[in-house]
Amino acid sequence: MPRFAPSDHCDGWRFFNPGRKVRPISPLELLRWRFGGTLQAWPRQPRGPVFAPPGGLVDRGQVSVTFINHSSFLIRLPGAVVLTDPIFSARCSPVSWAGPKRVRPPGLSFDRLPAVDVVLVSHCHYDHMDLPSLRALQNRFEPRFVTMPGDARRLRRLGIRAVELDWWQTAWVDGLRITATPARHFSARTPFDRNRSLWGGFMIADPGGQILFAGDSGAGPHWSEIRARLGAPDLALLPIGAYEPRRLMAPVHMNPAEAVQAHRQLGARRSVGMHFGTFQLTSEAIDAPQAELLAAGEAAGLAPGQFLTLGFGETRLFGLRRGRAESAAAAS
Repeated sequence: MPRFAPSDHCDGWRFFNPGRKVRPISPLELLRWRFGGTLQAWPRQPRGPVFAPPGGLVDRGQVSVTFINHSSFLIRLPGAVVLTDPIFSARCSPVSWAGPKRVRPPGLSFDRLPAVDVVLVSHCHYDHMDLPSLRALQNRFEPRFVTMPGDARRLRRLGIRAVELDWWQTAWVDGLRITATPARHFSARTPFDRNRSLWGGFMIADPGGQILFAGDSGAGPHWSEIRARLGAPDLALLPIGAYEPRRLMAPVHMNPAEAVQAHRQLGARRSVGMHFGTFQLTSEAIDAPQAELLAAGEAAGLAPGQFLTLGFGETRLFGLRRGRAESAAAAS
Protein backbone atom coordinates (compact mmCIF):
# COMPACT_ATOMS: atom_id res chain seq x y z
CA MET A 1 0.00 0.00 0.00
CA PRO A 2 1.63 3.31 -1.07
CA ARG A 3 2.32 5.71 1.74
CA PHE A 4 1.48 8.78 -0.35
CA ALA A 5 -0.96 9.43 -3.18
CA PRO A 6 0.83 8.77 -6.51
CA SER A 7 1.10 11.90 -8.67
CA ASP A 8 3.30 13.63 -11.23
CA HIS A 9 5.83 14.19 -8.41
CA CYS A 10 5.40 11.06 -6.26
CA ASP A 11 5.56 7.31 -6.96
CA GLY A 12 3.73 6.52 -3.73
CA TRP A 13 6.89 6.18 -1.66
CA ARG A 14 9.34 8.85 -2.80
CA PHE A 15 8.97 12.31 -4.27
CA PHE A 16 10.68 13.70 -7.37
CA ASN A 17 10.72 16.80 -9.54
CA PRO A 18 8.43 16.54 -12.59
CA GLY A 19 10.05 16.74 -16.02
CA ARG A 20 13.78 17.32 -15.91
CA LYS A 21 15.39 14.93 -13.46
CA VAL A 22 17.55 16.25 -10.65
CA ARG A 23 20.65 14.06 -10.42
CA PRO A 24 21.58 13.31 -6.81
CA ILE A 25 24.82 14.86 -5.61
CA SER A 26 27.15 12.02 -4.66
CA PRO A 27 29.08 12.04 -1.36
CA LEU A 28 32.32 12.01 -3.38
CA GLU A 29 31.29 15.15 -5.29
CA LEU A 30 30.46 16.89 -2.04
CA LEU A 31 33.82 15.95 -0.52
CA ARG A 32 35.72 17.13 -3.60
CA TRP A 33 33.86 20.44 -3.54
CA ARG A 34 34.07 20.95 0.22
CA PHE A 35 37.79 20.32 0.46
CA GLY A 36 38.81 21.50 -2.98
CA GLY A 37 39.79 25.00 -1.91
CA THR A 38 36.92 26.79 -3.68
CA LEU A 39 35.17 28.22 -0.61
CA GLN A 40 35.27 31.99 -0.28
CA ALA A 41 36.23 33.07 3.24
CA TRP A 42 33.26 34.52 5.11
CA PRO A 43 33.80 37.05 7.89
CA ARG A 44 32.78 36.01 11.38
CA GLN A 45 30.18 38.25 13.01
CA PRO A 46 29.94 40.71 10.08
CA ARG A 47 28.76 44.12 11.16
CA GLY A 48 25.46 45.58 10.10
CA PRO A 49 22.88 48.11 11.22
CA VAL A 50 20.66 47.38 14.23
CA PHE A 51 16.95 47.74 13.53
CA ALA A 52 14.04 48.46 15.83
CA PRO A 53 11.76 45.48 16.55
CA PRO A 54 8.65 45.17 14.37
CA GLY A 55 5.67 47.30 15.24
CA GLY A 56 2.14 46.30 16.09
CA LEU A 57 -1.01 45.81 14.05
CA VAL A 58 -1.14 46.53 10.33
CA ASP A 59 -4.07 47.80 8.29
CA ARG A 60 -6.01 45.71 5.79
CA GLY A 61 -4.26 45.66 2.44
CA GLN A 62 -0.81 45.84 4.07
CA VAL A 63 1.77 43.36 5.27
CA SER A 64 4.70 43.94 7.60
CA VAL A 65 7.72 41.75 6.78
CA THR A 66 10.74 41.32 9.07
CA PHE A 67 13.81 39.50 7.78
CA ILE A 68 15.17 37.47 10.69
CA ASN A 69 17.83 35.41 8.91
CA HIS A 70 18.31 32.85 6.13
CA SER A 71 14.71 31.94 5.10
CA SER A 72 13.09 33.05 8.36
CA PHE A 73 10.63 35.93 8.04
CA LEU A 74 8.10 37.32 10.47
CA ILE A 75 5.04 38.22 8.39
CA ARG A 76 2.39 40.30 10.11
CA LEU A 77 -0.99 40.53 8.37
CA PRO A 78 -4.10 42.21 9.80
CA GLY A 79 -5.47 38.90 11.11
CA ALA A 80 -2.44 36.74 11.87
CA VAL A 81 1.31 36.60 12.44
CA VAL A 82 3.21 34.05 10.32
CA LEU A 83 6.75 32.72 10.77
CA THR A 84 8.55 30.99 7.89
CA ASP A 85 11.23 28.27 8.22
CA PRO A 86 12.33 29.53 11.64
CA ILE A 87 15.92 28.85 12.66
CA PHE A 88 17.37 30.40 15.80
CA SER A 89 19.95 27.67 16.54
CA ALA A 90 23.69 28.29 16.31
CA ARG A 91 24.12 25.56 13.68
CA CYS A 92 21.97 24.01 10.95
CA SER A 93 23.01 20.47 11.70
CA PRO A 94 21.84 17.24 13.33
CA VAL A 95 24.27 17.92 16.20
CA SER A 96 25.05 21.05 18.21
CA TRP A 97 28.84 20.68 18.05
CA ALA A 98 29.47 20.38 14.29
CA GLY A 99 28.05 21.49 10.97
CA PRO A 100 27.47 24.92 9.38
CA LYS A 101 27.59 27.61 12.07
CA ARG A 102 25.84 30.94 11.77
CA VAL A 103 28.08 33.96 11.17
CA ARG A 104 25.66 36.49 12.65
CA PRO A 105 22.91 36.31 15.28
CA PRO A 106 19.24 36.37 14.23
CA GLY A 107 18.16 39.87 13.32
CA LEU A 108 15.18 39.40 15.64
CA SER A 109 15.88 37.26 18.69
CA PHE A 110 13.50 34.54 19.80
CA ASP A 111 12.74 36.43 23.02
CA ARG A 112 11.54 39.47 21.05
CA LEU A 113 9.07 37.61 18.85
CA PRO A 114 5.45 38.73 19.09
CA ALA A 115 2.80 36.05 19.50
CA VAL A 116 3.06 33.76 16.47
CA ASP A 117 -0.14 32.26 15.03
CA VAL A 118 1.14 30.20 12.09
CA VAL A 119 4.48 28.51 11.34
CA LEU A 120 5.28 27.38 7.78
CA VAL A 121 7.95 24.73 7.20
CA SER A 122 8.88 24.30 3.54
CA HIS A 123 10.97 21.11 3.74
CA CYS A 124 13.07 18.99 6.04
CA HIS A 125 16.62 20.26 5.47
CA TYR A 126 18.33 21.36 8.66
CA ASP A 127 18.54 25.02 7.62
CA HIS A 128 14.74 25.08 7.15
CA MET A 129 13.34 22.56 9.64
CA ASP A 130 15.23 23.41 12.84
CA LEU A 131 13.67 21.17 15.47
CA PRO A 132 14.94 23.08 18.55
CA SER A 133 13.37 26.29 17.20
CA LEU A 134 10.09 24.54 16.37
CA ARG A 135 9.93 22.95 19.80
CA ALA A 136 10.53 26.32 21.48
CA LEU A 137 7.80 27.94 19.37
CA GLN A 138 5.36 25.18 20.29
CA ASN A 139 6.13 25.57 23.99
CA ARG A 140 5.79 29.35 23.95
CA PHE A 141 2.99 30.10 21.49
CA GLU A 142 1.27 26.83 20.46
CA PRO A 143 0.89 28.11 16.88
CA ARG A 144 -0.62 26.23 13.95
CA PHE A 145 2.05 24.41 11.90
CA VAL A 146 1.81 23.78 8.15
CA THR A 147 4.32 21.62 6.29
CA MET A 148 4.74 19.21 3.39
CA PRO A 149 3.76 15.51 3.12
CA GLY A 150 6.09 13.27 5.09
CA ASP A 151 7.13 15.90 7.64
CA ALA A 152 4.22 15.95 10.09
CA ARG A 153 5.48 12.67 11.57
CA ARG A 154 8.81 14.33 12.39
CA LEU A 155 7.00 17.11 14.21
CA ARG A 156 4.75 14.72 16.11
CA ARG A 157 7.83 13.53 17.97
CA LEU A 158 8.06 17.06 19.40
CA GLY A 159 4.40 17.08 20.43
CA ILE A 160 3.52 19.25 17.42
CA ARG A 161 0.44 18.60 15.31
CA ALA A 162 0.97 19.87 11.78
CA VAL A 163 -1.20 20.16 8.69
CA GLU A 164 0.43 18.59 5.62
CA LEU A 165 -0.28 20.14 2.24
CA ASP A 166 0.71 18.56 -1.06
CA TRP A 167 1.34 20.88 -4.01
CA TRP A 168 -1.79 22.90 -4.87
CA GLN A 169 -3.67 21.75 -1.78
CA THR A 170 -5.18 24.51 0.36
CA ALA A 171 -6.03 24.93 4.03
CA TRP A 172 -7.64 27.81 5.90
CA VAL A 173 -5.52 28.59 8.95
CA ASP A 174 -6.33 31.49 11.29
CA GLY A 175 -8.26 33.26 8.52
CA LEU A 176 -5.49 32.81 5.94
CA ARG A 177 -5.83 30.78 2.77
CA ILE A 178 -2.55 28.82 2.54
CA THR A 179 -1.78 26.88 -0.63
CA ALA A 180 1.27 24.67 -1.09
CA THR A 181 3.22 25.51 -4.25
CA PRO A 182 5.77 23.48 -6.22
CA ALA A 183 9.54 23.89 -6.14
CA ARG A 184 12.53 22.15 -7.75
CA HIS A 185 14.54 20.73 -4.88
CA PHE A 186 14.99 17.53 -2.84
CA SER A 187 14.75 16.36 0.75
CA ALA A 188 16.88 14.39 3.24
CA ARG A 189 17.95 14.52 6.87
CA THR A 190 20.00 11.32 6.85
CA PRO A 191 21.73 9.18 4.18
CA PHE A 192 18.71 6.85 4.26
CA ASP A 193 15.64 9.08 3.80
CA ARG A 194 16.29 10.96 0.57
CA ASN A 195 13.06 12.30 -0.96
CA ARG A 196 10.85 10.52 1.60
CA SER A 197 9.16 13.88 2.21
CA LEU A 198 8.15 16.68 -0.13
CA TRP A 199 9.53 20.20 -0.62
CA GLY A 200 7.77 23.35 -1.78
CA GLY A 201 6.57 26.83 -0.92
CA PHE A 202 3.35 28.46 0.28
CA MET A 203 1.03 31.11 -1.11
CA ILE A 204 -0.45 33.03 1.81
CA ALA A 205 -3.65 34.89 0.96
CA ASP A 206 -5.92 37.15 2.96
CA PRO A 207 -8.66 39.54 1.75
CA GLY A 208 -6.05 42.21 0.98
CA GLY A 209 -3.80 40.19 -1.31
CA GLN A 210 -1.26 37.38 -1.33
CA ILE A 211 2.37 36.64 -0.53
CA LEU A 212 4.47 33.78 -1.88
CA PHE A 213 7.05 32.19 0.40
CA ALA A 214 8.97 30.10 -2.13
CA GLY A 215 11.08 27.84 0.11
CA ASP A 216 14.16 26.45 -1.67
CA SER A 217 14.09 25.96 -5.43
CA GLY A 218 16.01 25.75 -8.64
CA ALA A 219 14.79 27.52 -11.75
CA GLY A 220 11.96 26.01 -13.76
CA PRO A 221 8.52 26.40 -15.34
CA HIS A 222 6.74 26.06 -12.00
CA TRP A 223 6.91 29.81 -11.39
CA SER A 224 4.70 30.47 -14.42
CA GLU A 225 2.38 27.66 -13.34
CA ILE A 226 2.00 29.21 -9.90
CA ARG A 227 0.93 32.47 -11.50
CA ALA A 228 -1.45 30.71 -13.88
CA ARG A 229 -3.14 28.74 -11.10
CA LEU A 230 -3.10 31.16 -8.17
CA GLY A 231 -2.51 34.58 -9.66
CA ALA A 232 0.51 36.82 -9.33
CA PRO A 233 1.70 37.46 -5.77
CA ASP A 234 1.78 40.99 -4.47
CA LEU A 235 5.01 40.06 -2.71
CA ALA A 236 7.31 37.09 -3.38
CA LEU A 237 10.00 35.92 -0.94
CA LEU A 238 12.55 34.24 -3.21
CA PRO A 239 15.87 32.47 -2.52
CA ILE A 240 18.96 34.13 -3.99
CA GLY A 241 21.86 32.36 -2.22
CA ALA A 242 23.66 28.98 -1.94
CA TYR A 243 24.19 28.67 -5.70
CA GLU A 244 27.89 27.95 -6.31
CA PRO A 245 29.34 25.80 -7.81
CA ARG A 246 26.66 25.77 -10.46
CA ARG A 247 27.48 22.22 -11.64
CA LEU A 248 26.23 21.00 -8.26
CA MET A 249 23.72 23.61 -7.18
CA ALA A 250 21.91 24.66 -10.36
CA PRO A 251 19.26 21.89 -10.22
CA VAL A 252 18.16 22.82 -6.69
CA HIS A 253 19.19 26.44 -5.98
CA MET A 254 18.62 29.52 -8.13
CA ASN A 255 21.32 32.11 -8.56
CA PRO A 256 20.31 35.80 -8.39
CA ALA A 257 19.79 36.11 -12.16
CA GLU A 258 17.45 33.11 -12.10
CA ALA A 259 15.65 34.60 -9.11
CA VAL A 260 15.00 37.74 -11.19
CA GLN A 261 13.59 35.50 -13.93
CA ALA A 262 11.36 33.81 -11.34
CA HIS A 263 10.16 37.23 -10.16
CA ARG A 264 9.13 38.08 -13.71
CA GLN A 265 7.55 34.68 -14.41
CA LEU A 266 5.49 35.04 -11.26
CA GLY A 267 4.42 38.54 -12.21
CA ALA A 268 5.22 39.56 -8.64
CA ARG A 269 4.63 43.19 -7.84
CA ARG A 270 7.59 43.19 -5.43
CA SER A 271 10.10 40.55 -4.37
CA VAL A 272 12.42 40.18 -1.41
CA GLY A 273 15.54 37.98 -1.47
CA MET A 274 16.32 35.38 1.19
CA HIS A 275 18.60 32.38 1.87
CA PHE A 276 21.88 34.30 2.13
CA GLY A 277 24.37 35.71 4.60
CA THR A 278 23.65 33.44 7.59
CA PHE A 279 25.19 29.98 7.11
CA GLN A 280 28.05 29.27 4.69
CA LEU A 281 26.53 26.39 2.75
CA THR A 282 28.15 26.87 -0.67
CA SER A 283 31.11 28.51 -2.39
CA GLU A 284 30.06 32.09 -3.13
CA ALA A 285 31.24 35.06 -1.06
CA ILE A 286 28.95 36.33 1.71
CA ASP A 287 28.07 39.52 -0.19
CA ALA A 288 27.82 37.96 -3.67
CA PRO A 289 24.06 37.19 -3.66
CA GLN A 290 23.06 40.78 -2.93
CA ALA A 291 25.59 42.29 -5.35
CA GLU A 292 24.61 39.89 -8.14
CA LEU A 293 20.91 40.47 -7.47
CA LEU A 294 21.38 44.22 -7.91
CA ALA A 295 23.25 43.67 -11.19
CA ALA A 296 20.71 41.14 -12.46
CA GLY A 297 17.81 43.45 -11.63
CA GLU A 298 19.42 46.34 -13.48
CA ALA A 299 20.19 44.13 -16.49
CA ALA A 300 16.55 42.98 -16.57
CA GLY A 301 15.26 46.55 -16.39
CA LEU A 302 13.58 46.19 -13.01
CA ALA A 303 12.61 49.43 -11.32
CA PRO A 304 14.66 50.29 -8.21
CA GLY A 305 13.22 48.49 -5.19
CA GLN A 306 11.16 46.06 -7.23
CA PHE A 307 13.37 43.16 -6.10
CA LEU A 308 15.27 44.03 -2.95
CA THR A 309 16.83 42.55 0.15
CA LEU A 310 16.25 43.59 3.76
CA GLY A 311 18.82 44.00 6.49
CA PHE A 312 18.95 41.37 9.20
CA GLY A 313 16.20 42.44 11.58
CA GLU A 314 14.81 45.07 9.20
CA THR A 315 11.04 45.46 8.93
CA ARG A 316 9.38 46.83 5.83
CA LEU A 317 5.71 47.59 5.21
CA PHE A 318 4.36 46.53 1.80
CA GLY A 319 1.03 47.26 0.17
CA LEU A 320 -1.12 44.35 -0.99
CA ARG A 321 -3.05 45.94 -3.81
CA ARG A 322 -3.81 42.94 -5.98
CA GLY A 323 -5.93 40.13 -4.62
CA ARG A 324 -6.17 36.71 -6.20
CA ALA A 325 -9.05 37.48 -8.56
CA GLU A 326 -7.43 40.64 -9.96
CA SER A 327 -4.06 38.90 -10.36
CA ALA A 328 -5.55 35.90 -12.13
CA ALA A 329 -7.40 38.21 -14.53
CA ALA A 330 -4.17 40.08 -15.27
CA ALA A 331 -2.35 36.81 -16.00
CA SER A 332 -4.99 35.57 -18.45
